Amino acid sequence: MTSQTAIPAPAAPAAPEPAGYRLRWAALAVILAAEVMDLLDTTIVGVASPAIQHDFGGGDAQIQWISASYTLAFAVLLITGGRLGDLFGRKRLFVVGAAGFTVASVLCASAPGAGTLIAARTVQGLFAALLIPQGLGLIKAMFPPKEVGAAFGLFGPVLGLSSVLGPTLGGYLTDADWFGTGWRMVFLINLPLGVLAVLAALKVLPVDRTTRTPGAGRLDPVGVLLLSAAVLLLVYPLVQGRELGWPLWTYAAMAASLPVLRLFTVHQRRVLHRGGTPLIEPSLFAKRAFTSALATGLVFFAAVSGLLLVFTLYLQLGLGWTPLHSGLSMIPLSLGIVLGAVLSGAVLGPRYGRKVLHAGMAVAAAGVLGLWASVEHWATGLTSWELVPALAAAGLGLGLIMAPFFDIALAGVEDSETGSAAGVLNAQQQLGGSIGVALLGTAFFGWAGSDGFRHAAGWTYGLTAGLFAVTFVVAFLLPRHARPQDAPEA
Repeated sequence: MTSQTAIPAPAAPAAPEPAGYRLRWAALAVILAAEVMDLLDTTIVGVASPAIQHDFGGGDAQIQWISASYTLAFAVLLITGGRLGDLFGRKRLFVVGAAGFTVASVLCASAPGAGTLIAARTVQGLFAALLIPQGLGLIKAMFPPKEVGAAFGLFGPVLGLSSVLGPTLGGYLTDADWFGTGWRMVFLINLPLGVLAVLAALKVLPVDRTTRTPGAGRLDPVGVLLLSAAVLLLVYPLVQGRELGWPLWTYAAMAASLPVLRLFTVHQRRVLHRGGTPLIEPSLFAKRAFTSALATGLVFFAAVSGLLLVFTLYLQLGLGWTPLHSGLSMIPLSLGIVLGAVLSGAVLGPRYGRKVLHAGMAVAAAGVLGLWASVEHWATGLTSWELVPALAAAGLGLGLIMAPFFDIALAGVEDSETGSAAGVLNAQQQLGGSIGVALLGTAFFGWAGSDGFRHAAGWTYGLTAGLFAVTFVVAFLLPRHARPQDAPEA
């Protein structure tokens, strides 16, 4: 009796991977240009803040509010901005945000006083919150899965170069005093950038029917109010408290932010139970990569934003350097960010995943401790050259973190959750920045009042290194890799 061997049926062909949007790389360039405008307005203003204070007067809290009013407004509306992109289309919101941001920049440049400037910065932050979260959602919609990592990998070098340009350009424009504008030119520079961004977006971004989320539902106004109140209750007293002598209401407000946030989460569950569309998709918080990234990023971006502000303030207020000198001194930090981002995005991140984040945090903490040592050792004889090794190390560490962070955070996020996820991630980044400016700025000015700028700067750098150490520990909650196939073969 002869045996027969079964012939296996031919395997069904794998479904072809989507090709992606035809103009996706040109559209990515427009998205990155918007990110550059946002980062410029964060870093460029920090260098110009002492000159603004000299013109308008006011206390130390005013310097913090010039930065914090923008990031706070940004953080408050970012999640709503992401949801509005789901509802009305991301291209439309991108164009509205870019146009409003440009007009608000002109209002900042024409401000007659500190209060008007802070109000205009708030409006600028609100429009940025409509603009920026559309970028992550557009990338997810335009790029096939195999190219998403490469698209996010470009964020690090571009943002790193922007961090070079921001302080240097801010210092140059403030010192150059073009047409007698002084520091006002740091806002007017957004006018040509904004106009170009709007025109390019209209030309190359995909039409809204391809980026709108099906079944996105309606906006949740009660959720917007509750979340905004929780953020304001936390950040406002942090910025204003030291100058007012920390009255009882500042502690009460910070404590009240937690129950208001709890009320927001209860309200979101009720909206979902009634069949409505919550402001934040509850399913996001069932994803380990996403929730872990929120905790990691909040501390990390607080440390980075606070560090950048305190560093520029010490160089100008403590050492008497000009804005241009201060901006040029930050070039090693920015070049380190570019190098680290290129290495992590193209080589290290896809292979080593979370280990790259940990390496970056360790190197960044070492660099910041090096800044502390430099400030204490050279004191008033400090020059830009003595800062180069520590700044380059800190920048390298920050760059190593940036590229893989967003890839890991958005891994596993569904298309229907993209708008909400992008808004939450960007809001976490801006909220962390607001907290960092408030916390480290308050610590710096507090120590400077009693012990002088040199010791205040050193101790603030030590506090920043401590925040990086906390981030190092929290990052163990992240998955080892963005996607299983990213892990190296055994």
